[in-house]
This record gives sequence, structure tokens and C-alpha cells, in this order.
Amino acid sequence: MVRFLRKSYKEQVNIGPEQEEPGETMSIQIDSIGFSYSKPRIDLQELSEPDVERVCFRAKKILEQIVFDTVKLEGNPYTFPEVKTLLDGITVGGHKLSDEKQILNQAGSWMRLFEKVKDQSFGVNKDAVCELHAIAAVEEALTWGMFRDGAVSIAGTEYKPPPAEQLDEIFSRGVGYLNKIENPIEKAMVFFLFGSIRQFFYDVNKRVSRLMMNGILLSAGYDAINIPAKRQLEFNEKMIRFYDSRDGTEMLEFLATCSLDPQLAIDKSVPF
Repeated sequence: MVRFLRKSYKEQVNIGPEQEEPGETMSIQIDSIGFSYSKPRIDLQELSEPDVERVCFRAKKILEQIVFDTVKLEGNPYTFPEVKTLLDGITVGGHKLSDEKQILNQAGSWMRLFEKVKDQSFGVNKDAVCELHAIAAVEEALTWGMFRDGAVSIAGTEYKPPPAEQLDEIFSRGVGYLNKIENPIEKAMVFFLFGSIRQFFYDVNKRVSRLMMNGILLSAGYDAINIPAKRQLEFNEKMIRFYDSRDGTEMLEFLATCSLDPQLAIDKSVPF
């Protein structure tokens, strides 16, 4: 059992001999990544030994399930057997071409991610996220493979994503914060929330942010995180609360329960 604890605010950020006060820590987080969170403590020694080849193999083994879960969260009507059949190269009748395209795009973006992890070309940078978006969002977003140049909104919340003209600077500042996070699991999960709340693209933001999250995990030798379709309501409710509150703590705890490594779990017996 891995303890996923909330440290006190003074334990969260170490930027010098003096620790930041709670308000200052939250301000740093919100300015850098768009939200605050109570820092999780994840003991990597309690997880499986990092192994890039093993974790990539495990993710590839259930790629059809990962693709199914991902598109189902977006409302795609394909069943799991139909997704598997389509990924085996056989067209499934009775569905819109856009639904089929969404599935093939998701599978293609995952295959590209595996390639980048294998040849060690994956990195937390604009080129990587745009390259993956260029595959995942083809013919679904208004534009793909480039940051948006106009305004967007998120249904169900009053939160307003930042203006398009600020996105390059916001991405750079956020990556600077992320690169100071030593724990790769925390870094990966925080990137997902960072990409989701900043909305760098017209669409497919959560999906490409999950790809980046898993690129960070796989590159470090840790298992992928996959959000099951059966937890769609829970996921949607928690994401809306995240957007409204700009507090990522609850979502980080949720993501930890979705790891393919069963040892990454939350010890609720420990007081926060």
C-alpha cells in the first residue's frame, strides 16, 4: 500500500532555505500551473521496480481497453468488442465515420507515444504535446497540432481558460514548475491537470494531456494510468469540482487509483 498523503504546506515547495507560507505556496502553484494542490507523498520504493520495457509491454497488452475507455469518456458509442474489431483492421458498420476516426486517432497517438518512449525522444515540451495532438485530434478539433488562436470554454463550469495570446508563456512557465517536481508520478498527474485546465487546444485537451501524463510515467519506468469508462460519472464530477475550485488534490487522489500498478493506492487511514 502506497501512502498518498497531503503534506503540510511548508513541505510542499523547497525553493531555498526558507519555506514558503501557505498562501505563498498556493500563489506559486496557481501562477505556474493554474491550480493549487496539497502535495502527495508517494513512496516509490513500495512500487514495482521501474522498467520501461515492462510497463510499455503492459500498456500495449491492453491498448484496446485503454482506447475504449478513453473514447467512451468522450461519449463514443462503440462497444469494447467493436473497438477491438476496428483496431484489428475490420470496419464496423452502423456508426458515424467521426466515431470511427476518433478511435483510430486515439490508437495512433498511443502508438506514436510508444515509439517516442522507446527511442527516448519523448519530453515534456511543446513539440511533444503538439505532435501527439496532431494525431489524436485530426478532423475533430478546429485545428490540430498547434495551440489554439481563439477563445474556448468548458461546459458545466464558470472557469474561463486563459486567452490564446498568453498560451506560449503559460506553457513555458508551467513546464518550468513541472520540471522541479522530482517524483515522476506526481509530475505526470500534475501535467494532466495542467493541460486540462489551461486548455491549450480547441479540443482534445484531456486526451492529449493523458497521453503526456503517460509519456512521463512510461519514460520513467512506471505503469500507465487509465481512467476506466465505468468511472465516467465520478471522473466528470471531480473534474468539474477541479475547474470550479482550482484545487487539484481530489483529482490527484482519483488518478492514483487508476494506475495499472495496483500498489499505487491511497491510504485513507492516515489523517490529512
